[in-house]
Amino acid sequence: MTLATQVQGVVVGWQIYQYTRNPLWLGMIGLTEAVPNIGASLFTGHVADVVIRKRIIVWATFALMVCTLMLFIFTLNDGFILKNSGVWPVYIVIFLSGLGRAFMTPAYFAFQSQIVPRENYANASTWSSTAWQTGAIGGPAIVFFCYGFLGITYTYAIDLALMLVAFACFIVIPSRPLPPRVEKESLFESLGKGVKFVFKNEVILGALSLDLFAVFFGGAVALLPMFADRMQMGVQGVSALRAAPSVGAVIMIVIMIYKPLLHKAGRNLLICVAGFGLCMIFFALSRNFYLSFGLLLLSGGFDSVSVVVRSTILQLMTPDEMRGRVSAVNNIFIGSSNEIGEFESGLAARIMHLIPSVIFGGSMTIIVVAVTALKAKKLAKLQLEGK
Repeated sequence: MTLATQVQGVVVGWQIYQYTRNPLWLGMIGLTEAVPNIGASLFTGHVADVVIRKRIIVWATFALMVCTLMLFIFTLNDGFILKNSGVWPVYIVIFLSGLGRAFMTPAYFAFQSQIVPRENYANASTWSSTAWQTGAIGGPAIVFFCYGFLGITYTYAIDLALMLVAFACFIVIPSRPLPPRVEKESLFESLGKGVKFVFKNEVILGALSLDLFAVFFGGAVALLPMFADRMQMGVQGVSALRAAPSVGAVIMIVIMIYKPLLHKAGRNLLICVAGFGLCMIFFALSRNFYLSFGLLLLSGGFDSVSVVVRSTILQLMTPDEMRGRVSAVNNIFIGSSNEIGEFESGLAARIMHLIPSVIFGGSMTIIVVAVTALKAKKLAKLQLEGK
């Protein structure tokens, strides 16, 4: 699934940039996906706790596959549809895919805990992140070779084939019954329970807030087509830069498999998020492609620590019957912050210009780390080893 979504993300970003040459339109990709994701998340979290989770995953994957098919159709006949209607059809598909992911994310998180023993949660989070990051490397790599040699239509066809493989894989995974609900409650009580649980837990709230603002301000993924164009590297440059953080993440995850960073996990989380912000500042200043690639690679290594620690915290501290709803809150904080962060990046680049906007974002990330360290004492002192 990750491989397919990464292919789609790279191609859609370059496609929109080719049509508009405007950073704000690049940022609108993230906002268009975030609106349905945020709007539906609490409800879809509730659904993940009352409907068989595998069933939700299969239908959501089917919906995402249909969205990919639509993007493929838009490129037929030399892009006849987009040439006559502009890029709006692409944004409609992005909106629909955001809705599909709103259902997919909490169901997937909750289902994972049903098929992995509790004592393996930390290790499972590491391997899950490894699989995601490997797909995030493979996706841009596919675009790097296929877009240049075969063109956009064949690249979307490969993306569609990958979605079909993901759909088939989810179908063959055995289903699991839902955990028993401790008490009956109304829809509105159920929706609010996940929010209350997160806001009453200082460690979870601190970890989610840290990532929320770090990703919101610090990310520069939406602007990579502009950086690649600035270095005259084209779509191949976008693909390489897009893959760089995931290469760094995989390297760090391999290290964490043999040497987990769960001792003083809170301190490590704060250090790595600050390191991520510093990487973004230096990336903005770099005009050398290889240096830029290296900085993004390093940023991915820092980010992977944050992902594994946060995922482990959520898995260990969330009751089984509330996993869908808590995951939905996590999706609002983290999943949608990626997309809204893309919009913030595009808007900031439009107002402040490209380089100052990324420096501003990296600086704000470091400030957020400092505030979190002062306000969330339990998170700063957190140790997960032995839990």
